[in-house]
Amino acid sequence: MIPLRDVIPSRTTPWVNLALILLNVLVFIFELTLPSHRLQAFIEVYGLVPAHFSWISAITAMFLHAGWLHLLGNLLSLWIFGDNVEDRMGHGRYLVFYLLTGLVANLAQTWANPGSPVPLVGASGAIAGVMGAYIVLFPRSRVLVLIPIIIFFDIIEVPAIVFLGFWFLLQLLAGVGSLSEQGAVGGVAFWAHAAGFLSGIVGVFLFRRPERTQVDWWS
Repeated sequence: MIPLRDVIPSRTTPWVNLALILLNVLVFIFELTLPSHRLQAFIEVYGLVPAHFSWISAITAMFLHAGWLHLLGNLLSLWIFGDNVEDRMGHGRYLVFYLLTGLVANLAQTWANPGSPVPLVGASGAIAGVMGAYIVLFPRSRVLVLIPIIIFFDIIEVPAIVFLGFWFLLQLLAGVGSLSEQGAVGGVAFWAHAAGFLSGIVGVFLFRRPERTQVDWWS
């Protein structure tokens, strides 16, 4: 299932979410300009290498991506779910929330495979945190998803709690299975996704602004 959009319009301009998307795109474009040997060195310095953990790289790794599909898949989810979460938190709180959940996600993946020399890159852990917050803030929302059926495609509307809950369950099961394979399956950081999602569910209660759930606040 490929998410296309949700059904809840944003009431404010999501400046932070847009800036995060733009920053990820600009960093990826910079990656494309590097020759292969310099790109590898760049990833090893600014990606998170569990065997040589660095708090700085645990943050910078959130803005690196391994390819176009990796980038576009992450940013599509951030575009769909991030604006509404920023709506409920406000710009500054949303930025701190995003970085903290991403950090928790990277710490979890480091815990799952502490001796790995392979750099972790990608915004998916932080975006999983955004998705966790979304499921708490908008449990009755719905998501339009693209369903491939053999050679045809169909678009259906599913409850956000079903779509996100199923996504989380897949990450958790894959993460448990990956423990016997040194913490990674096909290069996917499943524990980062699961931990990011759970930290988003918990963290949203600290970062949301309850008054923004009231209709008169927006008038």
